[in-house]
Amino acid sequence: MRNGMKISDVASAIAIAMLAAGAASAAPVKYEVDTKHTHPSFEADHFGGMSVWRGKFNKATGNIVLDREAKAGSVEVSIDASSIDTGVDDLNDHLKSKEFFEVEKYPTATYRGKLAAFKDGNPTEVRGELTLHGVTKPVTLKINSFKCMQHPMKKIEFCGADAAATINREDFGIAWGKNFGFAMDVKLQIQVEANRVQ
Repeated sequence: MRNGMKISDVASAIAIAMLAAGAASAAPVKYEVDTKHTHPSFEADHFGGMSVWRGKFNKATGNIVLDREAKAGSVEVSIDASSIDTGVDDLNDHLKSKEFFEVEKYPTATYRGKLAAFKDGNPTEVRGELTLHGVTKPVTLKINSFKCMQHPMKKIEFCGADAAATINREDFGIAWGKNFGFAMDVKLQIQVEANRVQ
């Protein structure tokens, strides 16, 4: 061949290039939470079965890292506790007070976890810790759906998930209403979308 290169040299170069490309494609991918499409929500009891109150948090930020090849990844989400929204202004104010979230002292809630229990290339759980009202406890989220695709308008890859868990709010020092018969279990429903940044 020209320039003294042997066929074996060319083959070696091609093999190295293919391995490098494969390693790059298998690298962990980082996604940034889309604040306009991410709204953690909850369901809480009112007077021991009288009714179920629902609300959401309007401001959440964070990052997700996904490594499909290694079947691993991580989640970090920060929630602005003062953005709580039940649709009732008086209730929102009460939930922000010292009897509940005490947002002036604890302005954010955070969740950090690891993607786990992969099935067909997608995670089905997040095993992590929730810090709420200054208290940190282990919380495992069940991922009910998980999907990644090319965004038809933004022309970038994005992923979305719907996850759920149940916590005992008394474990986090929020027990107001227990003496009135309020159940302490709170269902969490987490709707999240995130855009690829690397």
